[in-house]
Amino acid sequence: MTRAGVFAALPEGHRDRLLALARDVTFPAGTRVFEEGGRADRFWIVRTGTVALDLHVPGRRAAVVETVGAGELLGWSWLCPPRQWHLGAEAIHPVRAWEFDADAVLELCARDPVLDHALLVYTAGVIGHRLRSARTRLLDLYGPYGSGEPR
Repeated sequence: MTRAGVFAALPEGHRDRLLALARDVTFPAGTRVFEEGGRADRFWIVRTGTVALDLHVPGRRAAVVETVGAGELLGWSWLCPPRQWHLGAEAIHPVRAWEFDADAVLELCARDPVLDHALLVYTAGVIGHRLRSARTRLLDLYGPYGSGEPR
């Protein structure tokens, strides 16, 4: 689901409504986009480049649980109270992205139930996918041999 991209999940005409709220941003390689536990008040749709999502593991270095690339949603924590990042993110390669203010998108969604539903369904799929990825990656790193999903 997530590899198809956000815009593929939106009904016709809604892409432009969402993009009207976008701001073009760039992140050089090595830039921390957000930190786990920080305030989640925005999100991005990656245009080019790659971002690593990582998870703090006490007593160890952060574990990269997934990478996000072109067309994909970067950040979903803005949608769910308490609106704090559940993961951290760092640009692996230079990134160009559209940045969205969460409050502005939520206001648009309140006025447009079709967009609201499509974005919510897509984001729920992203959350599920990332949860499975985090679980598998942590089992690969720290669990008994063979406890992760088959490759």
